[in-house]
Amino acid sequence: MKFFVTGVGGQLGHDVMNELHKRGYEAVGSDVAPAYSGVDDGSAVVSMPYVSLDITDADAVARVIGEARPDAVIHCAAWTAVDAAEDEENIPKVTAVNVDGTRHIAEVCAELGCKMTYISTDYVFDGQGERPWQPDDTNYGPLSVYGRTKLEGEQAVSSLLEKYFIVRIAWVFGLNGKNFIKTMLNVGKTHDTVRVVCDQIGTPTYTLDLARLLVDMNETDRYGYYHATNEGGYISWYDFTKEIYRQAGMSVNVIPVTTAEYGLSKAARPFNSRLDKSKLREAGFTPLPTWQDALERYLKEIDN
Repeated sequence: MKFFVTGVGGQLGHDVMNELHKRGYEAVGSDVAPAYSGVDDGSAVVSMPYVSLDITDADAVARVIGEARPDAVIHCAAWTAVDAAEDEENIPKVTAVNVDGTRHIAEVCAELGCKMTYISTDYVFDGQGERPWQPDDTNYGPLSVYGRTKLEGEQAVSSLLEKYFIVRIAWVFGLNGKNFIKTMLNVGKTHDTVRVVCDQIGTPTYTLDLARLLVDMNETDRYGYYHATNEGGYISWYDFTKEIYRQAGMSVNVIPVTTAEYGLSKAARPFNSRLDKSKLREAGFTPLPTWQDALERYLKEIDN
C-alpha cells in the first residue's frame, strides 16, 4: 500500500510518516514549505520522499497526488491557530485551507478510488452539557471559525467519498511543534504560580499513539466516523497541568480558574470536549494508551 500524507511539518503528520516508515510502507510527505522544515531528529520524514504542496491550489493537488497515485491519503494539514482564525482578514485563508483544501484532496481521492483519512476535532460540537459526544452525533453547532471550517471539511469528505475515515481528536501534543505541555513547562521555569482553566473537560491526544491507530485503520476497510484520544478518563486543563508538573518534578502552584475568569481567548472554547471512543474497540481497533502513560513517555522524549 502506498500513502500520501499532508501536513508533515506538523506534530501529527511527522509521526504518521515515521509510523509508515517503521512498517515498511511507501509514502510521500507534503506540506506548504519548499522543503521539510520540521524537527530534524534523524527520523523517517527527513529520509522519505517530500513534495511541496499548497492544498488550496486545486490544480496542484490534482497534479501532485495524481502523479503519486497513492492507495491512501492521510490528510493532517489544517489551519489550527484557533484564535487567529477569528480575525476577519484570516477567515478566507482558514476556509481555503480547512474547507477548500480538504475538498480538493477528497476530489482527487474520489477520482483515484483511494482511501482518505481526515483529521477533525472536538470543536465541531457546541461543547455544551456533560454527555460524551458520539462519533455519529449530528447536533454540531460549532462555536468558532475553526470549528465551523473543520466541520465543513468533514462534510466535503463524507459527501464525495465512500472510503473515508473521519477521526476527531482533541488536546493534541507531539514532538514536532508547539503544544500545551511545552508551553506549561516553559511557563513553569519562570513562574511559581500559574492559572489554568478548570471548566473545559476533555482528554489529551499524543500524536505518536494516534499515528499508530491511523495506520491501523488504513490497513482495514472499516470506514466511518471515529473519535480517538488517549484513554485514562476525562480531565480539565487544570488537572492536566497538575499532572504535567508532577511528572516533570516541578514545584509550581496551579490555581484553577473558570474560562470567564481566565479571559484572553478570541475564539470560544468548548466546555464539553468529552469524546466517546467506544466505537474504536467495537470496530476491532486497539485504543490509545492512557494519557498519563502518554505524558510520561512524551516527557522522556522531549528531555532526550
